[in-house]
Amino acid sequence: MKISQRHAWTLSVEEAIAIQEQMQTEVITSDQLQQPVQYVAGVDMGFEADGTISRAAVAVLSFPELELQETSLARRPTSFPYIPGFLSFREIPAVLDALEKIKITPDLILCDGQGIAHPRRFGIACHLGIIVDIPTIGVAKSLLVGKHQELPDTRGSWQPLTHKGEIVGAVLRTRVGVKPVYVSSGHRISLPTAIDYVLRCTPKYRLPETTRIADKLASDR
Repeated sequence: MKISQRHAWTLSVEEAIAIQEQMQTEVITSDQLQQPVQYVAGVDMGFEADGTISRAAVAVLSFPELELQETSLARRPTSFPYIPGFLSFREIPAVLDALEKIKITPDLILCDGQGIAHPRRFGIACHLGIIVDIPTIGVAKSLLVGKHQELPDTRGSWQPLTHKGEIVGAVLRTRVGVKPVYVSSGHRISLPTAIDYVLRCTPKYRLPETTRIADKLASDR
């Protein structure tokens, strides 16, 4: 993939907020997917040397078969501290390096993090989607902002996630008897479509196959 850098990555928190607020205006939360979707990708991160080295992994799978087609791995020095709400500035630089190595351009990317379910409506899935101009979904393992009603313990059940009077995502049960995931639009996809694709990418486990494979590549295990 050819990627155009939008801004520097060594920034102050104030500069990062300004970028989030500026780029958030470009986020599209309606469906603009290439049809049919033939390839889905997952991106995930690991860290080495006490967090000083970022290790990003990309896994590209066929869709709807979910068969692994391609992987890539990239390392670079970590240039931004861990601060909730600013995950993208810490992780995306290495993710972009890994994406540049792949030969198959995915039609949809599932991110291990938030989309618009974010204090400034600009989580890592939004940030990545804007930069690479590919539809993205945030599939987070934990809640960052918002409230929701109790969720039934049946696969496919979901409840709206609301924050400051706005629906910003969904709490989705992908497997009976396990914790839900938090789904939100990243870029160029609506929430109902995002929920559908997350479920179709999650046939067996709590997390999408894209994320599970990328996590194994990115981790130290």
